[in-house]
Amino acid sequence: MALLTVRVTPRAGRSAVAGVRDGILLIKLAAAPVDGAANEALVALLSDVLHIPKRSIRMKSGERSRTKVVEIDGVTEDDVLGRLRT
Repeated sequence: MALLTVRVTPRAGRSAVAGVRDGILLIKLAAAPVDGAANEALVALLSDVLHIPKRSIRMKSGERSRTKVVEIDGVTEDDVLGRLRT
């Protein structure tokens, strides 16, 4: 199980992984932070990029914040970072 700290920038031009800075995964999301749309977009983006099912990704904290902690089942933090680099 991997625990990742994610910093989200909502209302970006398009959704994408923007890199890693100081151990925090930077994500840009096209979705607005309204009614959970940005959280859903984050889970969908991580699922697509990491090639894992959406059900394996959960918000541990920060649902209403730009800085979130995400739990991902079935992979380690090193696996996640390795998949993001490729």
